[in-house]
Amino acid sequence: MKELQPHIRLSKEDSAKYAILPGDPGRIDHIKMFLTDAKEIAYNREIRSISGYYKGIKVLAVSTGMGGASTGIVVEELHNIGVSNMIRIGSCGALVPKMKLGDLLLVNGAVRDEGTSKAYIENSFPAIPDTDLLLKIIQVAKTGKIPYYIGMARSHDSFYTDREEEIDSYWSKKGVMGADMETAALFVIGSLRGIKTASILNTVVEYKGNLTEDINSYVDGELSVKQGEKNEIQVALEAFVSEELSEKERLNE
Repeated sequence: MKELQPHIRLSKEDSAKYAILPGDPGRIDHIKMFLTDAKEIAYNREIRSISGYYKGIKVLAVSTGMGGASTGIVVEELHNIGVSNMIRIGSCGALVPKMKLGDLLLVNGAVRDEGTSKAYIENSFPAIPDTDLLLKIIQVAKTGKIPYYIGMARSHDSFYTDREEEIDSYWSKKGVMGADMETAALFVIGSLRGIKTASILNTVVEYKGNLTEDINSYVDGELSVKQGEKNEIQVALEAFVSEELSEKERLNE
């Protein structure tokens, strides 16, 4: 009997080197359209998983749910079954006026303003992606002429504190470009476990936009935001292809 991880409900038999991590289980259906031989594996709580192939490379797509705590569980259990490269494809609220709906933020570092990463290590430890994987993502986005920015994100635990406008303004003035809930946990746990990680965020709320209206527009299929989602999936998958080619070149040296 195969040994299943307790939350993702996957075993080493299900593993692949590469995993793309959306937050929303519903986004798995959108990723599935990019894959061949896609098959559902498990669906437990907010964690839904499929496997498939992109240009001959096996890829897992596993939803993490909302927030750093559930993301951390997914990252740990994927690591346990042997996944070594993970790219988050998520959404963010812009913290700078120039970022428009559907623009991608390729995250080069995250403010650890959440609890999960702090449960692992002191706050002076940086939350940064794997440099090589980030460079591959940048190259793919550049080659594909996809609208993107490179910059920092702030990961947090709530949309509904009493100081949201004040907090956003503070981090905006510090040069942080977007806000999400999961990237810091992914980066810190990835660094501690030796996993190559990266995060691509699709802008779904513009700076000083209306959170409720903009997210509802995203759910209802606002065109530019939906295109941004397609772009981030494509960029992540192409980055995995680039990583696989690099790995083969290294083995042949």
